[in-house]
Amino acid sequence: MKIGIIGAGNIGGNLTRRLTALGHAVSVANSRGPETLTALAEETGATAVTVAEAARGAELVVVTIPFKNVPDLPAGLFDEAAEGFVVIDTNNYYPRQRDGRIAAVEDEGLTESRWTERQLGHPVIKAFNGTYAQDILDRHRPAGAADRMALPVAGDDTAAKKTVRALVEELGFDSVDAGGLDDSWRQQPDTPVYGLREGVDAVTKALAEASPVRPEAFRG
Repeated sequence: MKIGIIGAGNIGGNLTRRLTALGHAVSVANSRGPETLTALAEETGATAVTVAEAARGAELVVVTIPFKNVPDLPAGLFDEAAEGFVVIDTNNYYPRQRDGRIAAVEDEGLTESRWTERQLGHPVIKAFNGTYAQDILDRHRPAGAADRMALPVAGDDTAAKKTVRALVEELGFDSVDAGGLDDSWRQQPDTPVYGLREGVDAVTKALAEASPVRPEAFRG
C-alpha cells in the first residue's frame, strides 16, 4: 500500500521502519519539516515530506502526534488521499503530562479517538495506542507462534477496520476487534489492555474488564 505517516516519534518512526521493510511505499512527515527526517528516510527508504503532503495518494494514513496538536493539522489534509483511504489514530490523551485539559473529553465524555475523528473530519480506526514502540520492532512473530502478541483495534467502519487488522497481522501481531469507536475507552491509557503483552484470549479478557470511569491520573 501507499501509506502516509504523520508523526515520526517512537511509534511513527518504528512503523516507518517495519512498513517499509514489508514493502509498503511510505511517506513520513513531522512538525519540524522533511529536512529533519533525512536519517530516517535514508535508513528505511521512506520519503520524507511535509505534513500537508503526507496523505497525498495514500491508501492509509497514520496520525501519531501529540493529542493536543491534532486540531493544528493543515486544513484539506486528506483532499488528495486515495479513494476509500483509511486513517489510523494511535494517539492518547495525557492531560497532566502533556496535553492540558480538553473539555470535550473530560465533560462531554467523548472517547479520545472520537474527539480526534471530529478534529480530522474523517472516520478513524484506533490502533497501536497502547503498544510499546520497541515492540513493533522486536516482538513481531509469525502467525500461530505461542508468544505472538495481540493488539486491540476499534472503529465503526467495518471495511476500514478489516484493512487495519490485516495490516496489524502483516506486521506480526494478532488483532482483536475492540468494538466501535465509542467503545475505544476500553483501550485508553491505564486500562487493563494498555501496554499488555499477551495473546488474543488475554487481550479479549482485558477489554471486557475495563472501566468506563476515567482514572484520576488521566483527568485534567
